[in-house]
Amino acid sequence: MLSFLSMGIFSRKSQIIEAQNAPQVMSDSYLSFGNYYPVLVTRSQALQVPAIKRCRDLIAGTIASIPLEYYKKSTGEVISPPRWVEQPSKSQPRFETLYFTLDSLLMFGVSYWQITETYLEDNRMANAQWVSNSRVTFTTDSVNNFVTQYYLDGVPLPMSGVGSLITFQKDEGILAVGGTTIKAALDAQHAASIALQTPSATGFLKNTGADLPPSEVTGLLAAWKRARQNNGTAFLTSTIDYQTIGFSPKDMGYNDAIQNLATECARLCSVDPYYVSASQNTTMTYANVQDERAQMVAFTLQSYVSAIESRLSMDDVSTSGHYVKFCLDDTFLRTDPMQRLLVVEKMLALGLITTEQAMEMEDLSPNGNGS
Repeated sequence: MLSFLSMGIFSRKSQIIEAQNAPQVMSDSYLSFGNYYPVLVTRSQALQVPAIKRCRDLIAGTIASIPLEYYKKSTGEVISPPRWVEQPSKSQPRFETLYFTLDSLLMFGVSYWQITETYLEDNRMANAQWVSNSRVTFTTDSVNNFVTQYYLDGVPLPMSGVGSLITFQKDEGILAVGGTTIKAALDAQHAASIALQTPSATGFLKNTGADLPPSEVTGLLAAWKRARQNNGTAFLTSTIDYQTIGFSPKDMGYNDAIQNLATECARLCSVDPYYVSASQNTTMTYANVQDERAQMVAFTLQSYVSAIESRLSMDDVSTSGHYVKFCLDDTFLRTDPMQRLLVVEKMLALGLITTEQAMEMEDLSPNGNGS
């Protein structure tokens, strides 16, 4: 349902929206999905690789669980946000909307929200819903520089206001730049699966003496099988020799290939291979949990955080003079209570904050009774 919404009884002063709704095409892969160039693997195929699935869950699940806050640029103060900050879509919790937004950014390098409701005063977004990349196509100008028209399920969309798309861009996406790596991981899993599904003989008994009649051969093999089920040690006469044939998945190198490709998939997603349990990367050198998380934010999560923050802070979404930011410092990067209290104590001693402000920093009510 697409509609308009008034922000309240008192209308705000009308403003000119300067941000461009139709984005510039920043990478060749942006033209790949649903338009011009085929891709080597699909999203559903990529998620069949456990390392890719783990990286997706780690990136999307971590960021989507962090609250968004609305700030005033002039003072840096957190203010009461528009309702889309806490719940962009009426039909889904904020976590789900952000989770699949991040999924699309990882896989395709681009993600889409469709505006379902706008504020009557300035036509800015009031509500939006995530849209699957497979449903979106578009046309560009003659030099493939700017999008000129979006289509949803083949139907043309307006380029602004209700029904239009908000586009988040990050990079080329792992399906475009890492297709061969992901396909190699799928091939290694498939080869190992075939080897397990079609077991071959692991060895044979060779008789170097007189030929045995078929009945004795059958009895010998049956006795050998029973003995191996109960005892790992075997005894053979001088005329019978046991020789091995065939190769196990380990002998064929499938296990090493899968582990190596798990590391490559983690690198593809800019995730420390430790998090996907790659065997050659099993040690961590962080001093504490805070150091580990800070490095994870810096080298893995920050590009996704910035892609969403910067787009939602543009003038066609947020009002002029305001910006959106993930509350990383008070959630994912929050230090332990003793360290926070030491900082608060020093700030109080220097007169930088009041007691009330200190209590607010620790989410304590000034009266101690929840009021």
